[in-house]
Amino acid sequence: LLVNQERYAWLRELGLQEENPGVYNGRWGGRGQVVTTYCPANNEPIASVRQASLEDYEETVKKAKEAWKVWADIPAPKRGEIVRQIGDALRQKIKVLGSLVSLEMGKIFVEGVGEVQEYVDVCDYAVGLSRMIGGPILPSERPGHALIEQWNPVGLVGIITAFNFPVAVYGWNSAIAMICGNACLWKGAPSTSLVSVAVTKIIAKVLEENKLPGAICSLVCGGADIGTAMARDERMDLLSFTGSTKVGKEVALMVQERFGRSLLELGGNNAIIVFEDADLNLVIPSALFAAVGTAGQRCTTARRLFLHESIHDEVVAKLAKAYAQVRIGDPWDPDTLYGPLHTKEAVKMFLDAVEQAKRQGGSVVCGGKVINRPGNYVEPTIVTGLPHNAPIVHTETFAPILYVLKFKEEEDVFAWNNEVKQGLSSSIFTKDLGRIFRWLGPKGSDCGIVNVNIPTSGAEIGGAFG
Repeated sequence: LLVNQERYAWLRELGLQEENPGVYNGRWGGRGQVVTTYCPANNEPIASVRQASLEDYEETVKKAKEAWKVWADIPAPKRGEIVRQIGDALRQKIKVLGSLVSLEMGKIFVEGVGEVQEYVDVCDYAVGLSRMIGGPILPSERPGHALIEQWNPVGLVGIITAFNFPVAVYGWNSAIAMICGNACLWKGAPSTSLVSVAVTKIIAKVLEENKLPGAICSLVCGGADIGTAMARDERMDLLSFTGSTKVGKEVALMVQERFGRSLLELGGNNAIIVFEDADLNLVIPSALFAAVGTAGQRCTTARRLFLHESIHDEVVAKLAKAYAQVRIGDPWDPDTLYGPLHTKEAVKMFLDAVEQAKRQGGSVVCGGKVINRPGNYVEPTIVTGLPHNAPIVHTETFAPILYVLKFKEEEDVFAWNNEVKQGLSSSIFTKDLGRIFRWLGPKGSDCGIVNVNIPTSGAEIGGAFG
C-alpha cells in the first residue's frame, strides 16, 4: 500500500491509515465491505476504506436528523462563522489535500489544489450569504396586518458526488446548505473514498472544537446500494446528485416517485464555435485547455469544436501541433499538464469511442491510442470528418476526444450547438459584436454557461452553474 511508503508519508497528515472507517455520524465506523482505492497514475493500491452497511446508513440518518435540531436553532450568522472556520481549516491543509486529490483521482497537482481552493472560496461566499438571508415584508390586504416572507431550512440534504471533483462539488453543496441551516449527509464516489474521509476529518474537527454534533456533516462511503437508499428515503429533504446522465435519470425517477426534491448536475457535451474572424492565438490554447484539461474528465470539457470551413484545415493543423507538445506525466509532477484517466474502465470507454468514431466516418488526426506506461494513460485525441449529428458526436464520452466539425452558416452552427441533449457550457470565438449578442440572446446558445472568446471549462462560484 502506498500509505505505508515513506514517499507518501504525508497521507498521515490527513489522518489516513491502511484501513479507514468510511462512516461518520459523530463517531467513526463502518460495517460494510472494505474497498481499496488505486492511484490512476500507476494502478497501485493507496489504502482502503470500510464502506457503510445499510444499518450504518439507517443509524447515520437518524443521528443527522437529531443533529439538525441543534443546527437549525443556531442563528445564520453563527452558522456562517462555523463555515468560515471550515474554510480556514481547509486552507491549512490545501497542499496536502490537493496532493491526495492528485494521487487518488489522477488530476494534475495544480488542479487538485485549485479544487480545494474552490471549496475554500465557496466557504467565504457562504459566510457573506449567512448575513443576507432576507425576505420581503409585503403589503397585506387585511388592515393592521403584515405579510412576511421567511426562508427556513429544508432539513437534511443528501449529497452524492462524482469522482472527477471529489472535493469541490461537496464544497459547493455543503457550505451553502450549512449556512441555510441544513444538516448534510455525503456519499462520495467509491473510487475517491480517501478524499471523502480526509475532508470529513477536517470538518469533524471544526464541529468538535465548537461543541457541535458531528452528524451535522455526516459521511457514508458506499456504492449503489447506499445511493439508492438515499434516493428512496423520504427523510432526505433534498438530494443533490452529481454524476452521469444515465444514473442521474434513475435518481431523479426514484426521488420523484416519493415527490421529493432533487438537484441534478449531470453531463455536458460542450461545444466551441470558431468563426472566420476569430483570433487564432486565443482559439488554439483555449481549445487545448478545454479539451485536454483533467484528461477530458470535466463536465465542462469541450467535446465538439465547430470550425468555419474557411479556417478548418489551418486550425486543425495548429491544434495537432499544440497537442503534440502537451507534457504527459505523473499528476504530482509540477511540469505535467496532462495525467491519466481515472480508471481502467475509462480507458476501455475511450478506445470504444475512438473505434465508433472511425466506423461512423471519422479520421483520427492525432492520438487515439493507449500510452505504453503504467497507469491509465491515453493519448489526447482529435477526430475530424464526422457529420454534426453522428451518433458518437452526440454521445458524451468522459475522455480527451475532440470531434472537429465544419460549418458554413451562423444559424446552422447555433442550432447544432443546441441539438445535443445536454446543455451545460458553450463558447464562441469571434470579433463580431452583433454575432456575440445573437449568441447570448434567445436564439443563441441554450446552455447555462455561455462564453465569449474563452474556453468552455471553468466556472465561477458567484454565478449559476449550468
